[in-house]
Amino acid sequence: MTETTLAIGDLEHIVEAIMRKGGLSPLHAGALTRAIVAGERDACKSHGVYRVEGCLRTIKAGKVVPDAEPELTSDDSAIVRVAAKGGFANAAFELGAPVLAEKARQFGLAALVINDCTHFSALWPEIEALTAHGLAAMAMCPSYASVAPSGGSGPLLGTNPFAFGWPRPGRTPYVFDFATSVAARGEIELYRRAGKPLPEGWAIDTDGKPTTDPEAALNGAMLPFGGHKGSAISTMIELLAGVMIGDLTSPEALEALGTTALAPAHGELILAFDPARFAQGRAGDPMARAETLFEAMVGQGARLPSQRRFAAREKALAEGIRLTAEEMALLERLREKGLDAV
Repeated sequence: MTETTLAIGDLEHIVEAIMRKGGLSPLHAGALTRAIVAGERDACKSHGVYRVEGCLRTIKAGKVVPDAEPELTSDDSAIVRVAAKGGFANAAFELGAPVLAEKARQFGLAALVINDCTHFSALWPEIEALTAHGLAAMAMCPSYASVAPSGGSGPLLGTNPFAFGWPRPGRTPYVFDFATSVAARGEIELYRRAGKPLPEGWAIDTDGKPTTDPEAALNGAMLPFGGHKGSAISTMIELLAGVMIGDLTSPEALEALGTTALAPAHGELILAFDPARFAQGRAGDPMARAETLFEAMVGQGARLPSQRRFAAREKALAEGIRLTAEEMALLERLREKGLDAV
């Protein structure tokens, strides 16, 4: 298959032009472009240019406010709030992240609550924005009901991603980001597009029976990873990043959206921790102690999470981003026709 190699800046130019043609304000077009190109740069195909079409469908359906101006509220507590006002979450996070980092250094820990946002991207770019400040961080959000709880027979929970990061001065951070379902919904969609069967244990059909058919899985329900353990973590996310912050749970998000073909609207919770403040008065440097742990893991032959992604990033920075002929054709069609292409 013929491939095209683009410099990262060139791909950003194309994606941002598509977003602007689709009606997004410069604020949102820039924020979404950064997230999408980061996914492609790091070889995370399920969060790369594949997502552009879904963004445009969501705009065309009127399910996101394309020119929303997020509003930040900060008081003397450790909680920072950003009202996304129906816009995509990315710009809201970029507004709140510097204040969250400042609060975390002030109090030792702080929380960023994003309400009324439309979410579509991975969480690791947000985590890395905070580890760059020398902070440990967690991020989580609901989705829309597409995952059956352990022992259940139909969709109730979301894919409910959860991400964590630990800063490593002078090195790439320790970061993991995963859906609490066995696989992200985008992964199943990629299997469907490729005409490939799913691995066993990923999903059930509309009758609650196991299936390897991507189409049946998308119409039925995905399964949580690790059985009851993943189901419990997913439920925790519904409670913390839905109920606790006064925003939608995954069943409520699906009811409001009416479809799983568009990006869901709900809220997001991000927590930031200052390791130095937590370790204050105790022996040892937390950064050095963490490196001792990481080195022991690698010494046993283990691979730290995100290492494949960081290797792909290094290659893309040096050589550019490779896109297939199909991906380039999609981008050109979207750039030419905008919302008329979806």
